[in-house]
Order: sequence, then C-alpha cells, then structure tokens
Amino acid sequence: MDTESQYSGYSYKSGHSRSSRKHRDRRDRHRSKSRDGSRGDKSVTIQAPGEPLLDNESTRGDERDDNWGETTTVVTGTSEHSISHDDLTRIAKDMEDSVPLDCSRHLGVAVGATLALLSFLTPLAFLLLPPLLWREELEPCGTACEGLFISVAFKLLILLLGSWALFFRRPKASLPRVFVLRALLMVLVFLLVVSYWLFYGVRILDARERSYQGVVQFAVSLVDALLFVHYLAVVLLELRQLQPQFTLKVVRSTDGASRFYNVGHLSIQRVAVWILEKYYHDFPVYNPALLNPPKSVLAKKVSGFKVYSLGEENSTNNSTGQSRAVIAAAARRRDNSHNEYYYEEAEHERRVRKRRARLVVAVEEAFTHIKRLQEEEQKNPREVMDPREAAQAIFASMARAMQKYLRTTKQQPYHTMESILQHLEFCITHDMTPKAFLERYLAAGPTIQYHKERWLAKQWTLVSEEPVTNGLKDGIVFLLKRQDFSLVVSTKKVPFFKLSEEFVDPKSHKFVMRLQSETSV
Repeated sequence: MDTESQYSGYSYKSGHSRSSRKHRDRRDRHRSKSRDGSRGDKSVTIQAPGEPLLDNESTRGDERDDNWGETTTVVTGTSEHSISHDDLTRIAKDMEDSVPLDCSRHLGVAVGATLALLSFLTPLAFLLLPPLLWREELEPCGTACEGLFISVAFKLLILLLGSWALFFRRPKASLPRVFVLRALLMVLVFLLVVSYWLFYGVRILDARERSYQGVVQFAVSLVDALLFVHYLAVVLLELRQLQPQFTLKVVRSTDGASRFYNVGHLSIQRVAVWILEKYYHDFPVYNPALLNPPKSVLAKKVSGFKVYSLGEENSTNNSTGQSRAVIAAAARRRDNSHNEYYYEEAEHERRVRKRRARLVVAVEEAFTHIKRLQEEEQKNPREVMDPREAAQAIFASMARAMQKYLRTTKQQPYHTMESILQHLEFCITHDMTPKAFLERYLAAGPTIQYHKERWLAKQWTLVSEEPVTNGLKDGIVFLLKRQDFSLVVSTKKVPFFKLSEEFVDPKSHKFVMRLQSETSV
C-alpha cells in the first residue's frame, strides 16, 4: 500500500536520480503511457510560425524514468494571441449589453427634453392662439391683463433656469433601472400639461372665449403649477437625501480596505453610484501585487513529500517508517512558519525604510541643482531652461533611487517614467518642495490620482437580492463587482437617540476644605 504526503518542487531530474534501478527495464513501457496521458491537458498554446514544435526538453525522453509524469513540473506558455472560451463569452456579452444601455440613456434624455420643451411652450401657445384665430372678437386687454404678461415672462424665466440647473446635467452613470422618482415627476408633468390642453381646447378654443384676460390668467395658473412641480422635484430629488438615515460600510473584497459613510433615503442603484464616486477619491488604489502571499506561506504549501512503496512486500515497514519521519519533519517546519513570516515582514520593512531614505536624499539633492530665474537676473540663453528641460535634467540623478523604491513597494505598474517627469515638471513650475514631490510616491494615494488606464472600470455590476429601485433598509447587503475585485456594502440604520434633561442649579456648586493633621496650609 502506498503511503504518501505532498511534495512539490520535484523536477524530472530529481525524480530520475531517486528512481530505483530495478524498475528501469519497465521504462519504455511506462513512457508511452505517460505521453498518451499528457495529451489530456486542457491548456492550449498557439505556436508561432517559424518556431520548432519540439524544444530541447522534448529530446530528453531517454533520460526520463517511469515516474516522470508525477515528478515533473510542466510549465506551458501561451502566446499573446491566445483566447479562451470565457473570453469569447465575455466579449459577446459586452457587445450585447453596450447598445441597449446607450439607447436607454439617450431615450430618457430625449423624452425629458421633449417634455420640458412642451411644458415651456404650452403657456406661450395659450397666449398666442386667441389673437391669431379670432382677434376681432377678443375684448381689449386692460392694465391688469398687461401686468400679467410681465408675471408670465419672469415665471417662465425662473422655471427655465431652475429646470436647467436641476435636470439638464451631465449624467454620472448609466443606471440599470429607471429612476423611479424622476419618472413619476415626468408623468406628473405630462398629465398636468395634457389636462390643461384638454380644458383649453374645450372651454377656450371651441367656445372662442372673448375675455382675453381670462385666457392670460389661465396661462398664469399653468406656469404656477409648473413652478410647484419644480419645487416638488427639488424636495424629492435633492433635499430628501440630505438627512442621514443609514450608515454604510464599504469593504473591498481583496485587501479588506473599508470606509464608513452616512446617507439619506436613496434607492439601491443611486446609492451604488454615490459609493463609486466616493470610492475613487477615498480608497487607496488597488494593487494586486500586494496580495501575493509571503514566501513562508508559499513554502508551507510546498513543504510536503510523496513517498511511494515500490519494492517488495518485506519493504513495507521500512517505507512506512520513512514516511512517518518525513511527515513529522514537515510538521515541525510548519510550526515555525509564523517566525519566518515575522522575519520576512521585518526584513521587508527594513528594505522599504532604506530605499525611502535613499530616495528622499536623492530628491533633495536633485532639487538643490535648480532655482527659479528672476527677471532682473541676466543669464546666458544657453543656461536657461523651461520646466520640462529642468525636470529632465534633474531626473537622471534620482531615477535609480526612484526605480528601486517603486520596485520594493510594488508601485512600479502605476508610475511610468513619463508620469514621473510630468509630476516633476508640475512641482518645478509651482515652486513645490521635494517633500511635496515625494508625497505621491511615499504613500498609496486615492484611486483617481493615477492615470485612467490604471483604475478606470467602464462597467460595474450591481448584485443585490432586493430590487435595485427599492429604497435602503436596515440589513441590506449588495455588491459592486468588477473583473478583479468587488465592493461589499452593508447597511445599518442610524439608531434613535433618546435624550433626557437634567437641570443643575449654578448656585449648587459649593465646596469645603477637608483638613487633616498632615495637611500643609
């Protein structure tokens, strides 16, 4: 019976050196079986033209023993042009989802603009139709009637500016569902305008109303109603959410970065958009390189052995004892893994402090080599440099220290040489100190600080058990997912506080001296 424990890190060379000579005569028989079994690998490699299909390793088949299939670590390479079935599915889904989202967004804007234009032009149409259709039959408009024209003009101007400020703003996100409150307001405006048109057509157009002052008052009443609807929109869309009602805890699923926020009454989809706005300037940039486990943890995963009993039956006891000894040694190494992790962390912190000190000194020395040229100073034109040239001149002295520090702190994917030069040029232009220049690199900044290609996610997925048009409730949990991580949002209602009053008379603050025999007075 085979007794085994895990061991990884075996190469076919080590397996060959440890194989017994008594089984070499079965090598050719097992080699063909191993080759047939290797064909079941699901990974696909696209071979570049002009490259041999067999490399040098494939010519070493004579050196492999019958256990090479289990003791060999096979590393396969995939070219940059390879693609999997999951990638094809994702691309197809993105192509299908992109068109409906854009159409729905433009459709909503078009409907809102059409309704706003209709409601704004309706009072003007009420005032212009009677003089155009039956001018001879209208009664003359008196002073009070002419004063109403001024009222209508200013009210329409206020309504136009208010609607532009409230509704005609660049959308921050494309919501998965309809914004319910805004849709209700649009329906209310539509019903209001249609009702006024029906009344106007029946009682004024058909009856050919002769009192033009009554027509003007009817138009003024419509403008007043539209102003009240606009006030209702301000209350529902802007003021209602200002009072904090819920506390949100947002946790990034990969590294555990978290923040707390207070929000008012909002729907789940609007809260999701609000959280994404906060995420990009509150959370530090997501760096997957910092999530790699330390070497001690990786060593713990590979600290096992495989022990096979391939000899005769009388060697079973020896192999069992050997496997137990190996397992005991591996267990002792696992017990000391926390010490290894501790020393690795300490060594990494020491290296970071050392690299940081070198970087600070290099930057401060580089900044001492330039100074701003005053207008009264006369210099050789060849010695005068613009901010870009000055940045390039002093960057060479700090480039090596900067590169080593960014590599040690694993920030090199987020800072290219061009971005560092642009930041250095910005600091030189505005007379910023070396500490101000280093602020971006000594600590991870917010996500929006970096280039868009590093952090911008074109699409987030909102995952919720509740309909996203529902309002927040106590205990609701939803997720905002992207390809490499997700934001987990949990909701807690702000507790109700009960305060009681206790009156303290100012005259009650009186004290006496307690004297003892040892008290020095």
